[in-house]
Amino acid sequence: MLKGDKVGLRARHEDDIPLLDSELYDDVATHARANSKPWRPITPGSKDSPFAVDDKERGNAPFSVVDLDSGTLLGSAALWGIDEHNRIAHIGLGLLPSARGKGYGTDVVAVLCHYGFVVRGLHRLQIETLADNDAMLRSAERNGFVREGVLRAAAWVMGEFVDEVLLGLLVEEWKPGPKDRPAS
Repeated sequence: MLKGDKVGLRARHEDDIPLLDSELYDDVATHARANSKPWRPITPGSKDSPFAVDDKERGNAPFSVVDLDSGTLLGSAALWGIDEHNRIAHIGLGLLPSARGKGYGTDVVAVLCHYGFVVRGLHRLQIETLADNDAMLRSAERNGFVREGVLRAAAWVMGEFVDEVLLGLLVEEWKPGPKDRPAS
């Protein structure tokens, strides 16, 4: 398990999937804001769940987010679109409604940065988020991400096109937390 100050990122367990499906996927409005693919109903227990993990897929590193103190499932996080040649990846996360607004997102982004830069040896991490997703923008910027541009009307969300913000962080710009620094 990878650990931050508040959260742990661990492998997805089979019993995480029903809660992630019901709290994140089945909320059509939330799904529409978080995913570029259109929502469609899926049968409970289906292997088509977006939270089902294919351990052979090398371009994605999915995690379940848990509270370090209680072990409670808080959501889902991933490095996705991992490009090992150019050493870049994208960050994504989704917190259950009960976990939002408690500072978990900033910690999840920090742990994903550690994973990307230290464990995977990546050079660049990138986040694309809706322009009105203030929580993600704050979490990214608190971890050193820089706004690199706006993709105008790039996302179809519940009947309208909305802007996306592109943020990036290079390994040499990253300011690791105390857990990431070598002991002196």
